[in-house]
Amino acid sequence: MGVPFLDLKAQYASIKGDIDAAIAGVVESCGFIGGETVRRFERNFAAYSGAKFGVGSCSGTSALHLALLGAGVKRGDEVITACNTFIATTEAIMHAGAKPVLVDVDEETQLIDPAKVEAAVTPRTRAIIPVHLYGQPADMDAINDIARRKNLKVIADAAQSHGSSIAGDRKKTLGFTTAFSFYPGKNLGAYGDAGLVATDDEEVAITMRALGDHGSKEKYHHLYEGWNYRLDAIQAAVLDVKLKHLDQWTERRRAHAARYDEAFAGSAVQPIKAVPNRTHVYHLYVVRVADRDATMARLKEKGIATGIHYPLPLHLQPAYAHLGLKQGAFPIAEKVVARIVSLPMYAEMTDAMVDEVAAATIEAASARVG
Repeated sequence: MGVPFLDLKAQYASIKGDIDAAIAGVVESCGFIGGETVRRFERNFAAYSGAKFGVGSCSGTSALHLALLGAGVKRGDEVITACNTFIATTEAIMHAGAKPVLVDVDEETQLIDPAKVEAAVTPRTRAIIPVHLYGQPADMDAINDIARRKNLKVIADAAQSHGSSIAGDRKKTLGFTTAFSFYPGKNLGAYGDAGLVATDDEEVAITMRALGDHGSKEKYHHLYEGWNYRLDAIQAAVLDVKLKHLDQWTERRRAHAARYDEAFAGSAVQPIKAVPNRTHVYHLYVVRVADRDATMARLKEKGIATGIHYPLPLHLQPAYAHLGLKQGAFPIAEKVVARIVSLPMYAEMTDAMVDEVAAATIEAASARVG
């Protein structure tokens, strides 16, 4: 019957009444920028994530930029992060005037390798950005240990990991500042671009809020040159409705992942490893196959949509040629990226849809191997 990669229409249909009422409430109030609608969502999402304060922003990228500035990153600093993340992570580092220092990842989880992080620390290193890739938290115990010993700040990139936890505690996934994205396809997605920075430091939250509002704490009084990074009220209203459903949606995603895992056991399809004591929220369900392109082509013929997240590591992107890193610089990421495929994953999938994708993927991956 075919399976789409994502079905936002199905999600909207399930909560249409509440969404329509929330949007109408903002329109009727004409309070489109800032105000209580935004503040309420900031409070609710910060509390949900285990943080004391939340500062809304217009995108996940702007949230990362504010998170870096809030952590004190400045021009000339170095910030260590994974080589296999989306470019927004390194864009934000560059926007802060710092230099991205890329490192390789763990082969089984595709998460940043703490040993590589420690080896990359220099006197100019200011911060580490662990990326909770695909919805699984990085090894925050090891990262935080390095940060304590080296006097560094940890800035978590949680763009894909809303509601994830370590040992049952969401707070353990957070850094000194933590950036979230609410791009429409995320587990908690807006109806446009949106983001948020979480922190436990009130003064840092106040500063980040000002920086995201043209450097102003008081209207027309500007302490700094800032940016127009404000979260608009319609997006905040949508997100606040969806937040009430997020845990239920996460459980459905995790159930789908478990069903995929069971189907793929012993086959030519190898799921990216999920670490037992970390709650993976499966923004993406990613597998490795021997011949990725052929597998994807066969699945497309069956009407099953797939993706690649991400097809080219950052050090091989033309935008980062200035870093001077060539093919072979990060062999683990380069090896795995040639084999990864993202399969359909969303709460509204049925068991029959999961089974169809799993069976088709096993058939498609095995055809080439055999």
